[in-house]
Amino acid sequence: MEKINIGFIGCGKIAQKRHIPEASKNENVNIVAYCNRTVEKAEEMADMYGGSVYSNYQEILNDSGIDAVVISVANILHGEIAIEALKKGKHVLCEKPMATTLEESIEMVKVSKDTGKVLNIAHNQRLKPIHLEAKKLIRDGAIGKVLTFSTIFGNKGPEEWSSTPGKDVWFFYEDAAGIGVMGDLGIHKIDLISYLLDEKVIEVMSMMETLDKKSSSGDFISVDDNGVSILKLSNNIMGTMSVSWTHYGAEDKSTIIYGKKGIMYIYDDPNNPLKVINSDGKTKIYKNSFVNVKEEELSSGVMDVFIKGILNEEDTILSGEKILPAMRAVFASEESYQNKKLINIPENKRIKI
Repeated sequence: MEKINIGFIGCGKIAQKRHIPEASKNENVNIVAYCNRTVEKAEEMADMYGGSVYSNYQEILNDSGIDAVVISVANILHGEIAIEALKKGKHVLCEKPMATTLEESIEMVKVSKDTGKVLNIAHNQRLKPIHLEAKKLIRDGAIGKVLTFSTIFGNKGPEEWSSTPGKDVWFFYEDAAGIGVMGDLGIHKIDLISYLLDEKVIEVMSMMETLDKKSSSGDFISVDDNGVSILKLSNNIMGTMSVSWTHYGAEDKSTIIYGKKGIMYIYDDPNNPLKVINSDGKTKIYKNSFVNVKEEELSSGVMDVFIKGILNEEDTILSGEKILPAMRAVFASEESYQNKKLINIPENKRIKI
């Protein structure tokens, strides 16, 4: 079988620690190209994994020998580069959020369909073993009919884990990030809860604030660092979501789902990762999966899903079309905060995930 030639657009932390190493381990992949705003990072990856350094992403897109690209650049460029790549015949794996406007998100899906090229968004939370097991348990009726939920994603912020750590990371600037913590962490949790429950968000009420993060100048950053949302799903399940860049203790990725027959706890505690407490008080703990395994110790599965989709010419669990309903909810959250009102998402009522 002929290998897929891949070029990497952006060689920051997520590319260095996840996408490039995972591509190097896939027997159907040939890494051929890298580009990055600071060329030294691209050169470092080329030295480690082979391939050539290109001066800009247009050179990669214009190379007819490259079959697919992985986009891991500042959020504001995701849509623009992905659309151009698809139009030039490349399959695309794009980091989340898929774009910083709803219009670009919709256009990405449309162009993917028009060109017949695979568009995947790197929502690794869908592929984590603990979430796959939780989804199966819910489908099998472990907690009965789901009624409500609570989900959290909080960490110390991108200045702690970026490839260029510090108070001036691009995540903190609206002209580069486009969206704050809601686009960084909120999109993960909205998509995850929709995936776990097989339902889409159809109504949103949100509050967002910049509570603590400041740039090196001492001014508050230009995007939100905290967000809280009330979400209603398409089968009337209701729940809350809290996302934060100001959790200065341990990272929190917990989700609690309340059903008629019990409660499911999805924690990031290796000793207690997935727990179901039934209404009769009986507890069952599932220890064979863990949500917070270090990425370097366990493949995310994102690259493998992408390559399989290309080879089999098939839709995947990470397709742009499947992620689009969650993006609609993220933008509805922004609209809710700006206009101080509940936002309905009628398009999501007509879409199957």
